[in-house]
Amino acid sequence: MEMSRGEFEDLVGEALDTIPFRLTKLMQNVVIVVEDDSPPQAGTLLGLYEGVPLTERGDTYAGFLPDRITIFRGPLLAICDSREDLVREVRVTVVHEIAHHFGIDDERLHQLGW
Repeated sequence: MEMSRGEFEDLVGEALDTIPFRLTKLMQNVVIVVEDDSPPQAGTLLGLYEGVPLTERGDTYAGFLPDRITIFRGPLLAICDSREDLVREVRVTVVHEIAHHFGIDDERLHQLGW
């Protein structure tokens, strides 16, 4: 599937808009970016959370660069056959990475159906 970077970034924004405000207002010191490709050593990674989850931040958490959630455009486009598939996969990936920001690990996400 093909899609311009701008259109893809709009899909990521739309996925973010589906996250309830009561959760997004709790997100602290985090930036969400789109990259075309995942790092070569990561294979076909769809998204990546890098940072200190909210559950691990203590009283000494200060002066850190923002956490980073990266959504990888190329791998997501590669696994989707239609716009509807892409919308769904982008949303799942965004939710998955935001969950990591809240300290939820992959095992728990899979138990929850994500």
